[in-house]
Amino acid sequence: MPKRRHPLRDAPTDRDAARIVPDTAQTRAPAYRLAFADQDFMLREELRPVRLQLELLKPQMMLDEHGITSTIVLFGGARIPRPEETLKARTKTLADLSHFYDEAREFARLMTLKSLESGGRENVIVTGGGPGVMEAGNRGAEDAGGHSIGLNIVLPHEQAPNEYVTPELCFNFHYFAIRKMHFLMRAKAICVFPGGFGTMDELFESLTLIQTGRMQRVPVLLFGRAFWERILNFEALADAGTISNEDLDLFSYVEEAAEAVQMIETWEETPARDSLPGRG
Repeated sequence: MPKRRHPLRDAPTDRDAARIVPDTAQTRAPAYRLAFADQDFMLREELRPVRLQLELLKPQMMLDEHGITSTIVLFGGARIPRPEETLKARTKTLADLSHFYDEAREFARLMTLKSLESGGRENVIVTGGGPGVMEAGNRGAEDAGGHSIGLNIVLPHEQAPNEYVTPELCFNFHYFAIRKMHFLMRAKAICVFPGGFGTMDELFESLTLIQTGRMQRVPVLLFGRAFWERILNFEALADAGTISNEDLDLFSYVEEAAEAVQMIETWEETPARDSLPGRG
C-alpha cells in the first residue's frame, strides 16, 4: 500500500527549499534558520528536554522498525582484554579476567542462535558497543550469523563502536540516563561480567529497579563469583540491614556461558515486586 501523503508540506521539503533561497543579510542570519534544522539552536541549554526526548525516541523507533521485541543485556568492562592480548593488560588481574572475553563471546553466540529461531526479533544481544566484554558480546552474535545492538556513548576515551556491532543497530548517546533506559526497556535477562565504575553503576541501577518494583524481575547473572565476592560484599549489606535478606535472591552467580543460557531458559517469570517507598 502506498504511503499516504499528508496535505501539508513535510519538513524535509521545507528544509531543502530553505537552502536555495536568495543569499541576503536576512537569510544568512541565525534567526532565519528553521528551528529543527538549526544545530546551534538545538544545542542550547534550554533545549535539553527536547534532546532528551530525541535520544529516547530515535533508538526506540529504529528498534521497532527492525521488529526487535526483547533483548539480552551484556554489561562488563571495556578493559577486559582478548585472551591473545593478555601481555598488553595493565594488571595481572585484568590478564586473569581475560577468559571472560571468551565466555561473553560464547554466551552471545549461543543466545543468538536461539534468537534466530524467532527470526532474530527476540532476545537480541545488546551491549555498550565498545571494547572488552562489549566487543565479545557483539562478536559472539556475529559468530552465530545474527545481529546485535550497540549503545555507544560519547566519552573522552575507550568508547568507540567495535567492528562487530550491526551497523544499522549501532546508536550513539550523549545522556547516560537515556542510554540506561534503552538497556533495560526490552531486557529479558541481564548478564554482568567483571568491570569498573560503569559496570557497577549499571548493575546497581538494574538491581534497584527490580528491588523497588519499578521493573519486572528478570535473571540477573553475575559472571565470576570470585571476582564479585572480592569486590562487593552483598551479605554485609544484608547483615547491616541496609538491604533485605530476600534482596540477595535478586541475582545469581554463574561461571560459564552454557550455565547462563540454561538459567535463562529455565527462568520462571515472577510478578514485579510491590513498589514500596523507602526501599533501597
